[in-house]
Amino acid sequence: MPQLALVLTTVIWAATFPATKLALEQVLPLSFLFLRFLVSSLVLVFVLILARRPIRPTAETLRTAAIASVFLFFGYVTQTVGMRYTTASNSAFITALYVVLVPLFLHRFDLRLWAALSFAVSGLWLLIRPSAEMNRGDLYTLACAAAFALHIIAVEAYVHRSEVLSFSAWQLVMVTGALVGPALTEGYRPWPVAFTPTLVWALVITGVLATALAFCVQVWAQKHVPAQRVALIFALEPALAAWLSWLVLGERLDVLGWVGSGLITVGVLIGTMPGRRAAVSLS
Repeated sequence: MPQLALVLTTVIWAATFPATKLALEQVLPLSFLFLRFLVSSLVLVFVLILARRPIRPTAETLRTAAIASVFLFFGYVTQTVGMRYTTASNSAFITALYVVLVPLFLHRFDLRLWAALSFAVSGLWLLIRPSAEMNRGDLYTLACAAAFALHIIAVEAYVHRSEVLSFSAWQLVMVTGALVGPALTEGYRPWPVAFTPTLVWALVITGVLATALAFCVQVWAQKHVPAQRVALIFALEPALAAWLSWLVLGERLDVLGWVGSGLITVGVLIGTMPGRRAAVSLS
């Protein structure tokens, strides 16, 4: 059940790509990021109030949420800044390298995981086909991949110490607060923002579904699924995003793209099917 929940989470996150692309035609990147986290924070806090589930401000929850929030904040900001200087394909491929970085940082590998990663990374390359030239945008995005990998690791380390909803809610609130400065620096002002149907739907998809809902599901699932397997499941995101962009936006997906997305799927299936322990510590 937790692995299925993570797959559904990845489907929702994949839907944010076409939604965000349409929204960024109307609002600046960091401003949209701030609005996304603001909406998610307000929705989650409102739901918790209705459910009479108060957010617990214990010292341990605040401390662990703050550490995880640092990685989440830097992941999103470096990804957004990196997109200004590199191609979308390079950004997507380099970001997805957290699939490899999570088990690398944790020293968790076995033969099945190596096979799964080989399929997944090969599929990512065929699907995205990044350029071989490195620029500063790629370096920002590599920092983004490391930050997302560290966030997945932090959630695994801390989720057992705190109540899931409080741990999730504090992260969203903290990232929202941290985004105020970058958004204002970029030029965000609340009064001239035109909340068109496109922008509203984008905020519903990215803020309500992809952040408030899916993020809580991720935190809950990481109580039961090892971090390296979580990262591997998230490798489905570029493939699902490509399929949804092909379906919704009419973007082209050629033969190599279909083959690549198929290899990613095979890699995820290999890495998540039942068997012996999925991870062996080499430390």
